[in-house]
Amino acid sequence: MKNAKSLILSAAAIGIASWVGYSFYQAYQPQPIRLQGQIESQQYSISSKVPGRIDQVLVRKGDEVEQGDLIFTLHSPEIEAKLEQAKAGEKAAGALALEAEKGARSQQIQAAKDQWLKAKAAASLMEKTYLRVNNLYTEGVVAEQKRDEAKTQWEAARYTESAALQMYNMAQEGARSETKLAAAEKARMAAGAVAEVEAYAEDTTIKSWFNGEVSQVLLQSGELAPQGFPVVTVVDTKDSWAMLNVREDQLKYFNKGQAFTAYLPALDKEVEFTVSHIAVMGDFATWRSTDASQGFDLRTFEVEARPTQPQNDLRMGMSLSVELN
Repeated sequence: MKNAKSLILSAAAIGIASWVGYSFYQAYQPQPIRLQGQIESQQYSISSKVPGRIDQVLVRKGDEVEQGDLIFTLHSPEIEAKLEQAKAGEKAAGALALEAEKGARSQQIQAAKDQWLKAKAAASLMEKTYLRVNNLYTEGVVAEQKRDEAKTQWEAARYTESAALQMYNMAQEGARSETKLAAAEKARMAAGAVAEVEAYAEDTTIKSWFNGEVSQVLLQSGELAPQGFPVVTVVDTKDSWAMLNVREDQLKYFNKGQAFTAYLPALDKEVEFTVSHIAVMGDFATWRSTDASQGFDLRTFEVEARPTQPQNDLRMGMSLSVELN
């Protein structure tokens, strides 16, 4: 009986000693390093190039949208007024260019011709008058003053005839080539102004440039939308990746192109990722002090890693855990 009790006590003592020894062994084993990160997804902001009042928002949070789907519309009376002004300016410039190209009207040409013929007839009359007065002066009937006056009137009539002829020729020739070119370029400039305002008017109907899921609707119908303000945010759930903040002495586990496994509590499974990008964080608050014997501090790097295999159930904000051995 005593021998059995002694054996039991010995066995218990050995078991306790073994358990204590194993516990000490485990306590002095290096603990694995655990890093925590999160899932990021590509986000797109849908906004307008022009300010205006929101007319309609046609999507809600959680809606799936595709490229080309109508997202929201704006009401902008200012753009409508500017478009009317631009179109009126285009018509006016076009009319001036057409007038320069066609030249003077037939009535204007005829009027210029009549003015020339009238001046020509007056010059012919003044010539005959001068010749008569000159003959009378030769015969001594009239004074030299009268002859000089008749000659001056004849020369003035000749100049008037020449000026009328030049006006008639200008009416026949039409506008100069430079004037035509200037009028045509003004018409092109006015057409460009119309196209610009039409582009702004078209941007009051905003469509999606991306495929994804609506994550935020920041403005509603009736609210004012500033230029470039994101009215709706879309997340591409098919373009997601893992983001980790890694101290630089741990970067040896995250070489570019290297694969690692992370546990995602939200999915309750492990997913393999491949490192795609490494960049130092710019904030100096990411420095980590080492012990005094090493004499330097450690920086923190951002590590991006994409799923090795497509994962359609990743959602932005999910946490993940990586264990480094």
